[in-house]
Amino acid sequence: MKQSESITDLATALCFAQAEMGGAVKDSNNPFFKSSYADLTSVIKVIKEPFARHGLSFVQLPVTSEGGRGVGVITMLMHNSGQWLQGEYLLPLDKVTAQGAGSAITYARRYALQAMAGIPAVDDDGESLMVHSRQVKVDSPQQDMSLEGVSNEPASAPKKRVNKEIMQKSVAALVSAYIEDDEAGINETWSELERHEQEFVWNQLNGKQQAAIRKATFKGESL
Repeated sequence: MKQSESITDLATALCFAQAEMGGAVKDSNNPFFKSSYADLTSVIKVIKEPFARHGLSFVQLPVTSEGGRGVGVITMLMHNSGQWLQGEYLLPLDKVTAQGAGSAITYARRYALQAMAGIPAVDDDGESLMVHSRQVKVDSPQQDMSLEGVSNEPASAPKKRVNKEIMQKSVAALVSAYIEDDEAGINETWSELERHEQEFVWNQLNGKQQAAIRKATFKGESL
């Protein structure tokens, strides 16, 4: 796997997009194995709109292994900040034919893209909605923030509207400051947010990042 020097903005945007995505529906059949699977169209359908809303895009380029006995794709996930993430997926070929290579490339594209986006394959649309609901629930904050005067209600419906682009940058700044153990940076970024924006941002962070905000903002007081 390869990546740009930093993927902080990309990771934040992908977090937002994944919270909106369900699963890829298994709407195609494999008569040989008597099973169903989510084809490439189904995978792209799930990710297309959430990716666009959060500045994400992807490209997939066919590649061959040395000697031409394997084919596959390079999948690059990109963010409008210029950050990127790239992985290669190769498959062996039993018979080196144009048809065989084309089938293998399509197979590699759907599996690589599904893995890059982090979405499962599900049996039907109803299960896809259930997967989406579970994802949102898992991403909800695990710590009680009511002592700080911030509501524990889901941030998806704040009392005031938030600018998602600005919120993504705030989340990215807080995550970056957390990684660098920069308490002053955490405190500065957090204090610049209005209360409803803090509610939204809080719900995008994991427990350790939330604890870092507590420590930096409230000086480690027992809350």
